[in-house]
Amino acid sequence: MGNHSSGDVVPEGDDGARKAAVTHYFTAGSWIEGAAVQQLEEIAGLPGMISVAGFPDLHPGKYGPVGIVALSQRLYPQLIGNDIGCGMSFFELSLPLRKFRVEKAAEQLRRLEQIDLGDITTRLVEHDLAPDMRPQSLGTIGGGNHFCELQAVDEMFESELEGVADRQKLYLLVHSGSRSLGAELFGQTLGGDEHLRDGLAAGSDAAVEWLARSGECVRWASLNRQMVAERAARALRADLSLIADVPHNLVRTTASGFLHYKGAAAVGAGVVAPVAGSRATRSYLVQALAGAQRSHWGISHGAGRKYDRKAMHGRVGTNRSERDALRVNAWGGVAICEDRNLLIEEAAGAYKDAAKVVADLEAFGLVRPVAAMKPLVTYKNAQPQERRPQKAKWERTTIRRMRHG
Repeated sequence: MGNHSSGDVVPEGDDGARKAAVTHYFTAGSWIEGAAVQQLEEIAGLPGMISVAGFPDLHPGKYGPVGIVALSQRLYPQLIGNDIGCGMSFFELSLPLRKFRVEKAAEQLRRLEQIDLGDITTRLVEHDLAPDMRPQSLGTIGGGNHFCELQAVDEMFESELEGVADRQKLYLLVHSGSRSLGAELFGQTLGGDEHLRDGLAAGSDAAVEWLARSGECVRWASLNRQMVAERAARALRADLSLIADVPHNLVRTTASGFLHYKGAAAVGAGVVAPVAGSRATRSYLVQALAGAQRSHWGISHGAGRKYDRKAMHGRVGTNRSERDALRVNAWGGVAICEDRNLLIEEAAGAYKDAAKVVADLEAFGLVRPVAAMKPLVTYKNAQPQERRPQKAKWERTTIRRMRHG
């Protein structure tokens, strides 16, 4: 583990084999694991790889590092993983901040995934998807680091971007992906006859099929985030409008080759994108600058993990009072998470500092900060309402006590 400075890595390995150029878009002050940097080097040595960009949220992954964009002449599905199309969508709510009450909103959001979404098949067809494509999973968060979070502006950096952030308004950030749809494609791809270590040749049947099906996953995931937000808005009795929808697990096909985005937000010039913190730290809105063309139009999508899930057990939440403390934050916000393990594994301490991530992105001329957002209610999961009346009362009392000291 340790810190690493910025700059291009010499594009030749110790064995004399040519390697892709590797650019670090992070400073010496970033907390980057050595294992992640090593994975970055390994990716650079894959056949057909042209260049690789690593961002300040870089951390190790199972099939390669998370927080990268890799340009290659060959297609590497394993670099994207199983949550194809995962991304973040940012919405403005019609509910003004002055009328907002944390405890009331938390109770309303507890039934988020029970709200009827109406004719789902029509929505699928509207997004050029088959009407039977996992309709029962649409509008659901999923596990891991996915969430639906009510936010408000904590600090403004750019007043020029009207309609993006306002201190008097409430906002919704949704982080979710393609659920079992992407996992199914990933499993089938790994189980195929192709030798994925060397990637898939451009134009091959396997590459064409994967690109088509992964495109469906990206569209499904975007619709999923929209429907999660619609459920949240209905629960809060509010209207919503989309500000940004930015995926970070996908492949873009270009004239130069395949751009693999793994945990890196795929943006364009002037695009506004969220950079998520944790449920107890600030998230950020940033605007991509023309300089992001150097990083293949990729930027960090969040703070990035500092400790893996296993390592968090024993660090925090060892007793009930510690776990209760994990449900509240410095702004009086609360987390709805009834999975004890998930509560611990997704604690704020598991993540890097999103402020430092944004500072690095800004230092390299990739983005400019627009606003810092404070978390007010973070929904991760909840039991069906009818099964938990006594527990709900105990949680309300506990949260109220902790919020007010």
